[in-house]
Amino acid sequence: MPEDKKSKYRGFTPAQADAHKRYMEKFVEIKVRMTAEKRSSVQDHAANMNESATAFINRAIDETMQRDKSESA
Repeated sequence: MPEDKKSKYRGFTPAQADAHKRYMEKFVEIKVRMTAEKRSSVQDHAANMNESATAFINRAIDETMQRDKSESA
């Protein structure tokens, strides 16, 4: 009978935790409320575009802001 293999993962090392903390300090979170159906739609669209939902939302914001600037000029 094969020997049970246990995961060697022991969680973040202190150095990894410190690096993660420094990385996350560069960001803030904004809550957006939407229905579960809309969230699924956003996630599906992002996946079809080969990007994360966060990347898609950030791209949508950037493109809309750029368009709004050019329309008001």
